[in-house]
Amino acid sequence: MKLVRIICLCALVSGLSASAAPSAKQPNIVIILADDYGYGSAVCYGANPDVIKTPAIDQLAREGMRFTAAHTPSSVCTPTRYALLTGSYCWRNPRTLNGGGTLNPLDPLLISTDQLTLASLLKKQGYQTAMIGKWHLGYGTAPKIDFTKELKPGPLELGFDYQFAVPQNHNDNIRVYIENHTVYGLRSKTLTPAKGKIGLDAPERDDPKTSGVLTDQAINWIGKQTAEKPFFLYFAPVAVHGAITPSEEATGISKAGPYGDFIYDLDLSVKRVMAKLAEMKLADNTLFIFTSDNGGVLGKTGDRLLAVEAGLKINGDQLRGGKHDIWEGGFRVPFIARWPGKIKAGITSDQPVNLVDIFATVSDILGEPLPAPTVAASDSFTMLPTLLGKGQIKRPDMILHSPKDEYALLKGPWKLVLPPASNAKRKISTGPQLYNLETDLGENTDLAAQHPEIVKNLSDLLDGYRKQGYSRN
Repeated sequence: MKLVRIICLCALVSGLSASAAPSAKQPNIVIILADDYGYGSAVCYGANPDVIKTPAIDQLAREGMRFTAAHTPSSVCTPTRYALLTGSYCWRNPRTLNGGGTLNPLDPLLISTDQLTLASLLKKQGYQTAMIGKWHLGYGTAPKIDFTKELKPGPLELGFDYQFAVPQNHNDNIRVYIENHTVYGLRSKTLTPAKGKIGLDAPERDDPKTSGVLTDQAINWIGKQTAEKPFFLYFAPVAVHGAITPSEEATGISKAGPYGDFIYDLDLSVKRVMAKLAEMKLADNTLFIFTSDNGGVLGKTGDRLLAVEAGLKINGDQLRGGKHDIWEGGFRVPFIARWPGKIKAGITSDQPVNLVDIFATVSDILGEPLPAPTVAASDSFTMLPTLLGKGQIKRPDMILHSPKDEYALLKGPWKLVLPPASNAKRKISTGPQLYNLETDLGENTDLAAQHPEIVKNLSDLLDGYRKQGYSRN
């Protein structure tokens, strides 16, 4: 009898050990977030291959899943970057400036250091983490950043192990790089202001070389990683935000002029990161996401106009509007996910997803339950079932927000657009607007008058999400 009990106990311990064994190796995660890159600006999204060239982005689409209804939470950059890293809509942050616009160059850190971020979530799971590229979420706590001092708190206080960044935009007046907590190469605290520059005593960015410098940093950091420990790279190129400054290598590649060449610079960045992962034999265990922070700037002047005249449809041939707008051209962006052996190659999905959903998706991959939506990731829904071909995302709707403080709610085929409270200063309709995106993707016909009950239901739903502080159930 005693022998039987010992055998049973051994079997129980063996069973417990098996169930407690670590799961399969967690994937590396690479997110490339382009800047102002419109829905129609890649060949795999309908761009004319005789006008522009995007071979690396197109390769990603062939090897992964391409989404046709991916949205950003904002039609401008700071709020989207905030949402990607926190899983929450930026307009919930009481410090959100300018009715949903971007941070000014000297504004402090927008994300609280006690907030759960994508980086801190992954770091807790043993990941090495890096942020390289455009940051645009502020530094420090003082009302005005002093770039001659330690830039803390910043990305390193939000879970990143390393940062090499452009602090704001490609054309910002800071004109330097940031490495970890300081201006890269800062020689002294002397300021020599000049037109369009605050005049820091440090190496100044060379605009046509910036894409290459940032990509160098990204692949150098990847080169320091090993197969034994997973890593997370958040890489945010400056292309194709103005100023339009293609590199020497990209100049003359495109029939769309300098803007098309700058698109090719972005593609070169993607190509080099893909090549580095392949060289290190890490690609097969890497979830690689390529997307953009908002829609493209409409080509009404300058290099963008030349590109449009050459045949480039920056935001595609159907979408209305672009960056800064409440229309689909401001929010609907390229979104490609590749994960060999997990995501089937060459798949196209029309499932609506949002960049804010990356947070919950990563949490799902890790097997790490999200805190209550009142605590963190208040608006993020996992898209993992869709990526793995095991079902649809359980996102019932999504909220869009423009820097003009306009809100929109997408639910099923319907898109409700609400004007801001300061309506008198806006050149928009004075009432709510309703569009059926299934039959009218270009948002040409306002159906609000024909469907007042839908307008009321969606308005009440949006108002409820805003008041309760979360939309994730």
